[in-house]
Amino acid sequence: MLTVLGIETSCDETAASVVTLDDGGTPAIRSNAVLSQIEEHAAFGGVVPEIAARAHVEALDGLIAAALADAGASLADVDAIAATAGPGLLGGLLVGLMTAKAIAHATGKPLIAVNHLEGHALTPRLTDGVGFPYLLLLVSGGHTQIVLVRGVGDYQRWATTIDDALGEAFDKTAKLLGLPHPGGPSVERAAHRGDPRRFAFPSPMKGAERPDFSFSGLKTAVRQAASSIAPLSEGDVADICAAFQAAVTAALADRVARALARFSAEFPYIEAPTLVTAGGVAANRAIRDALQGLCRDAGFAFIAPPLALCSDNAAMIAWAGIERLRAGLGDGDGMDIAPRSRWPLDGTSEPVVGFGRRGAKA
Repeated sequence: MLTVLGIETSCDETAASVVTLDDGGTPAIRSNAVLSQIEEHAAFGGVVPEIAARAHVEALDGLIAAALADAGASLADVDAIAATAGPGLLGGLLVGLMTAKAIAHATGKPLIAVNHLEGHALTPRLTDGVGFPYLLLLVSGGHTQIVLVRGVGDYQRWATTIDDALGEAFDKTAKLLGLPHPGGPSVERAAHRGDPRRFAFPSPMKGAERPDFSFSGLKTAVRQAASSIAPLSEGDVADICAAFQAAVTAALADRVARALARFSAEFPYIEAPTLVTAGGVAANRAIRDALQGLCRDAGFAFIAPPLALCSDNAAMIAWAGIERLRAGLGDGDGMDIAPRSRWPLDGTSEPVVGFGRRGAKA
């Protein structure tokens, strides 16, 4: 039996979890405590890093105690401590990683520094036992990528965004339209009431040979449409959201279809290929339904984690710790390891100029 305590503080959820793997290879989420900071950030229309870090400091110790209690375990029962070390907001990462270091030092248990993106990438192996290799569509507030997952610690990026991440586009659209934070769920709820045919928004990069994503132009089109009919009624907002969501879904389907064809060509011997979607935007029902239909037509299995495991959580961090232990990659990271605000899954891919904030490259 392997038992790992996971800690996640990369953005605005404070989370702790205990995950086990029994001798027969069956995983179990023994506890998964998540404390959201939505109310703390709602007035600002987005996450404020300083507020997030302070909230993590105030909540994390109690949340770890609660996760252990829910699992019926103590620190003596834990084989390792896994904590998100990046990418994310540096202040929040510091809180979680320093707490994990303190626990590891006090108990003599190994520390496993986990890449947050690897947590998302490996979640379908926790929930569905997916075998390598498989395709991952990672769609979150900070990342939009298609990644070939060949093994633990072995990733090849096939596509990324050249400007905004999809989650960021959802959030900025919500803020533009006066919808509450978090933006993704707010836009999705409004879209249910709207007519997607009223506005003809572009589906960025659709049909392009380049496999990457782009959402900046779509965001501009939304702003121009909203400005042209201001002041907006509730019906206007719903129609804009519906058209925005339809454009996003069409763009994703086009990009993913290219990746499915490439996977089939490179791995013709795999009889049951799989596409996995993960990250907060993977909770969007319209996007899930479109991807499921696409995979059905292409002969792929489609897997999306339960909604609770799409957004940031510590169960995926604990599971990534278990995976790294089993692969011989997590035999204790040094206490001098530092948090990283940016940490690509595939460190060998060529940088894409223009991606992300602060002029960074991904």
